[in-house]
Amino acid sequence: MPRLSHLLALFSCLAMATPLSAADIDASSYGYPLSNPFEATLATTPPELRPELPANDAIDQDDYQIRLRPDREFKLPDNFWSVSKMRYRLAQQPGEAPLIFIIAGTGAHYASSTPEYLKKLFYGAGYHVVQLSSPTSYDFMASASRFATPGISRDDADDLYRAMQAVRAQHPKLKVSEYHLTGYSLGGLHAAFVSELDETRRSFNFKRVLLLNPPVNLYTSVSNLDRLVQTKVKGIDNSTTFYELVLGKLTRYFQEKGYVDINDALLYDFQNSGEQLSDEQMAMLIGAAFRFSSADIAFTSDLINRRGLLTPVSFPISESTSLTPFFKRALQCDFDCYMSEQLIPMWRARYDGGSLAQLIDQVSLYALADYMKNSSKIAVMHNADDVILGPGDLGFLRRTLGDRLTVYPLGGHCGNLNYRVNSDAMLEFFRG
Repeated sequence: MPRLSHLLALFSCLAMATPLSAADIDASSYGYPLSNPFEATLATTPPELRPELPANDAIDQDDYQIRLRPDREFKLPDNFWSVSKMRYRLAQQPGEAPLIFIIAGTGAHYASSTPEYLKKLFYGAGYHVVQLSSPTSYDFMASASRFATPGISRDDADDLYRAMQAVRAQHPKLKVSEYHLTGYSLGGLHAAFVSELDETRRSFNFKRVLLLNPPVNLYTSVSNLDRLVQTKVKGIDNSTTFYELVLGKLTRYFQEKGYVDINDALLYDFQNSGEQLSDEQMAMLIGAAFRFSSADIAFTSDLINRRGLLTPVSFPISESTSLTPFFKRALQCDFDCYMSEQLIPMWRARYDGGSLAQLIDQVSLYALADYMKNSSKIAVMHNADDVILGPGDLGFLRRTLGDRLTVYPLGGHCGNLNYRVNSDAMLEFFRG
């Protein structure tokens, strides 16, 4: 081949191999009002800047349940009877429509606030919507997880995929034109692994997959959140706990307003009052919420698998048994503790796993770098100030996704999902 042809071929290969630049949203034109990432994470978007959504009574929806683990039902403690079957929520359009699965974030139930918001957003745009709990939630661990030890991303994705197939089988008359998938936070990472699994099993052939604020390096994200619990907070000493401090602030706030009104705009209004939380207090509140999720995972996994680390194997548990002493013990076990005592031993025993570094590579988005780079159906929306990101995480996403990555300058962790600009962008992506 002549030399010129060699050069043309080389340039052609480079053009295909080099991803286009990510879409970085300019801060001056974005318009999101909260510049503090902790405040954005907790308070999300001011009500007047959120999209218009259909009311609950305008949505044809219901909760369903499926028996996925009949082998486990009689092995579960008596107090787990309500989650022996996997529950989910389906909102359906009157005729044929695309269907989107929503995977919840760490420890979240399918009907928690963010899946509910996303359900209304997509239902209002004409989609059937299925809401699924996170594989790290106690209900999914009990009813749908094969090993009840979440953290091995491909195992979690396999459990989710089986659940999705069972949901579809339970509604044979539902007319679906095409399938889509999304997840937020840890659910975003799970969505990527589910999409990769679907490339071989071809049960859904997802048309588009959107990851919202996913962890890139799962261990980095977990470590960032765990560290927030250790924040030093002014006003907390041996006689005043963090929870007493926050409760006192809330009490004074409601006394000043003259009434108690707890709604999704509460935290935004609270942060604009004289009782607003400091950065340190907000950081500890976010960290404490994650610590509760970690404790729930550790406790549930230990109990279902009868490992005896937190709950004695022979201890009789009924519906009336107080689990408080065991959960207090679980609260002393952070995610590192869960990994070292339950996750890594299971991984090594079942998969002949090796070091912690190897596990981190296998369960993070690194493991999907080639797939995500070459799959045009996958996109990511993230925030530059997200508290779960570590050094190099956005760089990895830029190299891997190119112009399929959108980076917003503000929003913290998922705080701007209900901002009109973001919601419009989500709908535009799925409309193609």
